[in-house]
Amino acid sequence: MDKTISSLAEAVAEISDGATVMIGGFGGSGSPIELIHALIDRFCETGSPKNLTVVNNNAGNGHVGLAALIEHGMVRKLICSFPRSADPRVFTEKYLAREIELELVPQGTLAERIRAGGAGIPAFYTPTAYGTDLAEGKVIAEFEGRPYVQERWLKADFALVKAHLGDRQGNLTYNKAARNFNPLMCMAATTTIVQVARIVEPGSIDPEHVVTPGIFVQSLVEVSDPQQEEVLNRAGAHHP
Repeated sequence: MDKTISSLAEAVAEISDGATVMIGGFGGSGSPIELIHALIDRFCETGSPKNLTVVNNNAGNGHVGLAALIEHGMVRKLICSFPRSADPRVFTEKYLAREIELELVPQGTLAERIRAGGAGIPAFYTPTAYGTDLAEGKVIAEFEGRPYVQERWLKADFALVKAHLGDRQGNLTYNKAARNFNPLMCMAATTTIVQVARIVEPGSIDPEHVVTPGIFVQSLVEVSDPQQEEVLNRAGAHHP
């Protein structure tokens, strides 16, 4: 099955109001900037999608990518580990104005909640956050004399992902550290939308090198020269 999409606009066309969207990346590394910007462009043209719940490692930087998504008022709730990063002014202003909700999750717990969502595991226990405000209201159990906090899986309607190579059937490889949360999010979302630097023919990628099998990918679009968040921010870029 050929899963390639001809344009970024077409790739994000099905994302609707109120959707939960996982966005890959660790800061700018592995962040699907072009897909995020295509979603913003659609919002500017149509007023949709809005009231999104976004799952990401951080809260964005500057005025591009995730930060721009938040700046346009498209995000109702953010689930992340690091709301304070290099230049989180957009999120900070929205949060202090009570225009966005935050669910803070320790980074290892965030990764495991996403992995659990993809693996079909509704809940698991971790000692992380025990005795802190983050454990308030959660189930606590003791194992071998140590208290653990119950955490629930994270799943999403859509995942926006950046990969390096992808064949037409959706099999993916990643570029070094740009891999980060992307493979987990592919598994945890109902619909995974991927931007890749190059689309190749089936069989061109050694099966031993495939990180994300095509079964977890619904569509992919080629972005041959992807932008980098840090470069855009150093240039003072805004989107749109």
